[in-house]
Amino acid sequence: MSQKHLKEAFISNLNGTSLLEISVGLSLAPLCLLCRGLLLILYYLHYGKPLSSRKYSLLLDFLVLVSPLLFSCTVLSPVIFFVPPIIAAFCAGIFSKIYSQRKQETRVPFRQIVKDFQKTYLDPEYIPAITVFRVYVNVLTSISILAVDFPQYPRRYAKAETYGTGVMDFGVGAFIFGNAVVCPEVRQRSYVTQPKFSSLARQFFSVWPLIVLGIGRLLSVKSIEYHEHTSEYGVHWNFFFTLAFVRLAASLLLAIFPKNNSWIVAINLAVLYQLILNTTSLKTFILHGSDGRDTRVGVLNANREGLLSLFGYLAIYMASVQVGLWLLKCRNSVKGWIEAVCFLLLTVLVLFVFLHVSQAYADPVSRRMANLSYCIWVVAHCLTFFICFVVSDLMLVFTKLLVKGSSVPCCWNVVKPPNASKKHETEAVPMRREGKLSHICLISAINKNQLLFFLLANVMTGIVNILIDTIHSKTAFTLCILHLYMFFNCLIMHILHAKNIVLKFW
Repeated sequence: MSQKHLKEAFISNLNGTSLLEISVGLSLAPLCLLCRGLLLILYYLHYGKPLSSRKYSLLLDFLVLVSPLLFSCTVLSPVIFFVPPIIAAFCAGIFSKIYSQRKQETRVPFRQIVKDFQKTYLDPEYIPAITVFRVYVNVLTSISILAVDFPQYPRRYAKAETYGTGVMDFGVGAFIFGNAVVCPEVRQRSYVTQPKFSSLARQFFSVWPLIVLGIGRLLSVKSIEYHEHTSEYGVHWNFFFTLAFVRLAASLLLAIFPKNNSWIVAINLAVLYQLILNTTSLKTFILHGSDGRDTRVGVLNANREGLLSLFGYLAIYMASVQVGLWLLKCRNSVKGWIEAVCFLLLTVLVLFVFLHVSQAYADPVSRRMANLSYCIWVVAHCLTFFICFVVSDLMLVFTKLLVKGSSVPCCWNVVKPPNASKKHETEAVPMRREGKLSHICLISAINKNQLLFFLLANVMTGIVNILIDTIHSKTAFTLCILHLYMFFNCLIMHILHAKNIVLKFW
């Protein structure tokens, strides 16, 4: 068996893992974010100034925000259920130390602090949880696309062959969700009146880099005979094409239908697609080809998974647009966001009930077909992931109130109440110290060049696979390679951000 076929077999015929294990794994990123923020606040408490060294900030961010995720999907995967409680206990210890060591003159009763916290006003122009969600989806995807080729990465985390819920199956849908919640149709202010199809041409132009990247990946993979999982998207299709065509189709739908009704469009798309799968031969065609023997003759047969799964991904995109519109409603107080979290939790609960019904009576989760169960699962888990980031951010806001003057990059800015006098509003500007620290924040660095980060990760993954026999790598060597790979990617983003370079020309 050639090296190419060995690697293809290594990532094929897998069945995924449980929904519970994925949920536990997703809680790690928000806990790491909380831990990083608490450490920065503790540093300010001890030294009276924020951590200003770019070198140490990058090292701290990488060791706390990225490295634990690398360990959790490799050597710590057998004990993954114990990792979040350990990190949570560590965060509780840091918080206890901060609370006990804060300055004497700032001490007020804990009950009063809670009351003040609920009345705290947050900057309505920026929701850090959205940024962090998108960055972490990118980071987790970058880790997985290389780690999956090493034996230390559990096979249950890789993409399932036909049915199943692998971590990488979720990552694909989460990428669509993250793009949709910040799409132009969401960010466009409701009071701005534009012709209905004015932005459609702009959207067609904006996706050309994805088309070029898709063609580039196709040509490079075929020319060097790089290993690929054909049943993932097909012979010629890849995820760059999926991102481009879903965005184009969504822009067309949003130009036809009111964007506030995008959730209705999403439900109709997902349900209709599932009905067609169940009542016609479409499911058999996707899984086995037109001849029932997995033929790849002809463009449609060759790329049937990539082409037909577009309907499911489009449904996820449209549902995510509705989420984005709801999130950007003006909630400028802690109390308002606590109520929003409660509503989102209820929504997640309802979605998981629907997921159970869908799997029992329609079809199990299938990323290969992007069926109804897959759509519900992705939206439910994305909302869960987002809720965890919001809760972490609110906890950091509470801790910052204990230590006056402390700052955490990519965390909510505390501002004056909207009914404050103009004098007070001008005084509120210097309070936004987080913005001054953004140049030394790894999250901000990756966020500024997200497509470049994803492209760089894909290129580096290919280089590592060409140079190294990943399948037979030892544990210590694997961890070393994965850390070097992620640190190099993060360092490039950090340097570009420090020089204020954004490689976007479309």
